[in-house]
Amino acid sequence: MDVVAIPEANSFFRIIPSSKGLILHPVEKDEAAFKLCRIEDKTAVKGGRLQLNLHDGSNVILKADVEGAAYETLDVLKVSLPKRDALDHLKIEEGAFAIAIGGENIGRYGRIIKIERKSGERRDFLTTIENDHGRSFNTILDYVFVIGREKPLISLPEVS
Repeated sequence: MDVVAIPEANSFFRIIPSSKGLILHPVEKDEAAFKLCRIEDKTAVKGGRLQLNLHDGSNVILKADVEGAAYETLDVLKVSLPKRDALDHLKIEEGAFAIAIGGENIGRYGRIIKIERKSGERRDFLTTIENDHGRSFNTILDYVFVIGREKPLISLPEVS
């Protein structure tokens, strides 16, 4: 979900997963002003604060009380660039729009239809995602990256 900018050429790209691996997807300048970061872990830190460890290796520190309670592992933060302020919070839940970031369905996207618990480990949660054409696929929860609520917050390439 990183953004690559070439200001001299007025070109902006987002790195996103596809069936061919990671690709540079062209985006408009306003879309290049943010990135989506998945919460991989939460840790209590000194001073009653909560540290959110994000998928890109960065961290966000919050107050642990009310503010931090809303954030769960695998939720996604919309983060401004280059300041890295949290702009929005996307929950991983049924109805959310998501993209597969691993496995045989990498790069496919659509709405989360069902999250089904197979055992205690999050890796064993089976997630069903359905695209706009009514085609669905299953993947494990670890491979699901939320990219929007009603619709994606980022532009996406056409999937064949």
